[in-house]
Amino acid sequence: MGASSITCALARADFRTWAWWRLPWLLRLYIGIASFAALVMTGYAASQTTWHGLDLAKYSLLLGCGVASVMAKRGAAYHMGGMTRDFLSTWVLPVAILLPPVYAMVTPIPLQIITEMRVNKGVLYRRVFTVAVVGMSYGAASLLFRAFPDSFAGGAIGGGKHALTWTLAVAACEIVGGRGHNLLIAVAVKITDPKVSLLKLQLDREALQGDFAESDLGILITIVVGVNVVLAVFAVPTVLLIRTFMMHTQLLAQSRIDTKTGLLNSSTWEAEATNEITRAIRTHSPLSVALIDIDHFKRVNDTHGHLVGDKVLRAVTDAIQQHLRSYDRAGRFGGEEFVVLLPQARQADAVNIAERLRGHIAAMSIPVRDGGSGRVHTPDPSMNGAASHDESDPQVRLTISVGVAALNESVHELNALMAAADAALYHAKQTGRNRTSVVWASEPVSLGSSSEPDGPHGVETPSTSSSASTV
Repeated sequence: MGASSITCALARADFRTWAWWRLPWLLRLYIGIASFAALVMTGYAASQTTWHGLDLAKYSLLLGCGVASVMAKRGAAYHMGGMTRDFLSTWVLPVAILLPPVYAMVTPIPLQIITEMRVNKGVLYRRVFTVAVVGMSYGAASLLFRAFPDSFAGGAIGGGKHALTWTLAVAACEIVGGRGHNLLIAVAVKITDPKVSLLKLQLDREALQGDFAESDLGILITIVVGVNVVLAVFAVPTVLLIRTFMMHTQLLAQSRIDTKTGLLNSSTWEAEATNEITRAIRTHSPLSVALIDIDHFKRVNDTHGHLVGDKVLRAVTDAIQQHLRSYDRAGRFGGEEFVVLLPQARQADAVNIAERLRGHIAAMSIPVRDGGSGRVHTPDPSMNGAASHDESDPQVRLTISVGVAALNESVHELNALMAAADAALYHAKQTGRNRTSVVWASEPVSLGSSSEPDGPHGVETPSTSSSASTV
């Protein structure tokens, strides 16, 4: 174990292996310039700072409160408007107002390190870039605050009119710091995906709601700390409460979703399926279920490792979601099995959906390595489903088997419907895989290709002792 840890540490120390090198050149240049500029500005600010013991004591207290707010809750980050928000800037703003600019520029460093250790592991270059842009933005905010005359702002909050102007100055600085670093991060997102609209990313309703809550909280904490820095201790519970409130919707959604695939988890799917079946019976509407299993998925894990296996799972679930209607419900049944609820779908409709999905997945080739485009490729139809062979860019090809069952007079409960779909899936697996099997006339029948991805298509009557009719 010790040797393995040393090897991992040496691999991380080798800059040639960093994920940053695999980024598009423009994004790599943008991140590099921002990080270098932050380093130069921080060094210059440090050289121009007169260090005082009282300032260090204030900084230690504020930083300790920020660290406590991170340590108190593992789920410190939430996602709104396409960006990750973690409320860390609420502690950078009071530092920028009460202390020289260099303190604000270095504050994101320990906070991000604690976030990395306590909350979630992030990509190194993203962490460095976030630290750089937050530090630069709030360093600029600190300089702006000091540009206001003492009669308007000044080092301490006063009373009456001065309290109002001091607060307005703090709000202006928060706009510079908060909106500034958000804009710099949004530009990086735009470079990563040119299809993203910067305007939509910045003016999204959820994004504005999150920005307002974070900025407002930072301003209030700064005002409280401006009265007496010791009061920062009482701000920590407030930050935790507001952050929990902002994360409520996301946490509720996460409790319904399987994190590895993005589909509904089994309990949520079962609850929604039960309700939908009740509605279908009441309104005499058709409904079907498709049970999906990835063929020979264990080989993927054994050959390429579990990280590639997770990537394959996500590619398959993305394909499932793309081929479903807006009111269909897909869930993870367990392992490499998935289940799809198809309201308003007769058995023939469900078979058509399953066959389109099966054919699409059989044609996919999933890159093993993270380098390159990282996208799932679909071969040219003229290649008859054959994957291009490239030793420098290994890819995974796979197939699925599908079992389909529909509501009828004898199958009208979820358990019975799932049992019928499971029997059809078992039949598909037993008769060669890469096919769709249906329960027709109380017997399973297989459709689709043989176990070979480019095998013949058509309808097969299963070679079993039963006399199943052919569809």
